[in-house]
Amino acid sequence: MTDHPAGETPIQNPAYVAELEGHLGWLDTITGTALGVLAVASGIYTYLGVSSLLDSTGALSTFAALAYSIAVSVGIFVFWSYLMRLLPAVRTAAARTGLILAMLLGSLAIVAMSSWLNAAALAGSAAVEQHLARTVQDYQTALERTHENAVTAQALERDVARVRQSFADLSEQEAAGTLSGLVGRGAVFRVLTQKAEELAALEAQIAAQTAPIEAAFAEGNAILSRMRALTVEQGPVEARSVEFSEDAVRLAGLITQMRQLSVAPLVNRAAQDLADSVVLPELDGSTQAGQVNQARTIDSVLQVVGQRAITLQDASAEVMALPSAPEVEYTPISSADAVIRYAGNFVPSWAGAIAIDLLPAVLVLILSVVHAALRAGRRGKRLDDTMTVAELRMALRVAHELDDVPASMQPPSPARPK
Repeated sequence: MTDHPAGETPIQNPAYVAELEGHLGWLDTITGTALGVLAVASGIYTYLGVSSLLDSTGALSTFAALAYSIAVSVGIFVFWSYLMRLLPAVRTAAARTGLILAMLLGSLAIVAMSSWLNAAALAGSAAVEQHLARTVQDYQTALERTHENAVTAQALERDVARVRQSFADLSEQEAAGTLSGLVGRGAVFRVLTQKAEELAALEAQIAAQTAPIEAAFAEGNAILSRMRALTVEQGPVEARSVEFSEDAVRLAGLITQMRQLSVAPLVNRAAQDLADSVVLPELDGSTQAGQVNQARTIDSVLQVVGQRAITLQDASAEVMALPSAPEVEYTPISSADAVIRYAGNFVPSWAGAIAIDLLPAVLVLILSVVHAALRAGRRGKRLDDTMTVAELRMALRVAHELDDVPASMQPPSPARPK
């Protein structure tokens, strides 16, 4: 550092000003090149981001992406070149405020036209893979929830078996004459066996659904495994997205199929029919008293049937009221859209994409501070304090030329005050 006289601050030292001017002169030789490199780098990543958005891969699409990236590079270079020259040079607060506002507006424009595309180029593939992984999680949740609901519905088989067994026990009691008092397989026995057979058929239907449900669940898990592999597999993410989409369609069909395999609606309808559709046989008691006993017993049986039907309806309604699996639909997404949707997961990529475009703003602020320091250092100095050797030589040459001019041609001397 330069030593300064006592009581004199560095900013008032001409040597300090000359040192800053020397640094600025050297930095001017590399600033344009550095700014050009940053603009070109941003343009390259912008080209990659634009290319990912275009559906076609022909020459026209390539030219369009190239033209856009060149326009972005030129715009960034010109914009920051203007600010590097003008913002440090202005001296009034109004002019400085106006240029700062222009810098903020231009920075937003650069982020809008370039930075998000740069982020798409930096993290586009990873963002699409994130979208695939999130979709796999959604499908897995839907598959597990649908399977859980279907398995819960299969548990209704035990309720149906319990009701069927109760009617079978009653029919055996009626065959022994315990219910109506008539030994044999009369009208009451036929009513009880009729309902027991209906419930046995329903029980068989429920049991038959177990194998298709488990097969669909196993196939769904196999498809999920392939989809998970596609999210981390090597190679272009676009090609993997096509295979992923095909598997997603098959998995959605399996989930729908498993949802239809649920027996809860079947049990609910069967419970309604259990009480409503009763075929009453002809009373076959040999005596009038026997037929009266049969009629009374049948009425009691019908009441029991109604109660059992309500029990099955309530059980099936509880299963049907379970929360259904959310509808999942895979939507292909571009890398640029994926970067925006999952921006929170790619903060470093976003920071790098924005920094490469807005780093010159720091240089503008540095130049503004240095130029302000130079103006403060020159304030109050005489001309001969800041004259260079070349300027001194020019002044001496002009003085010699004035000495050679005849007195008549020399300008009059200024009048001295009296």
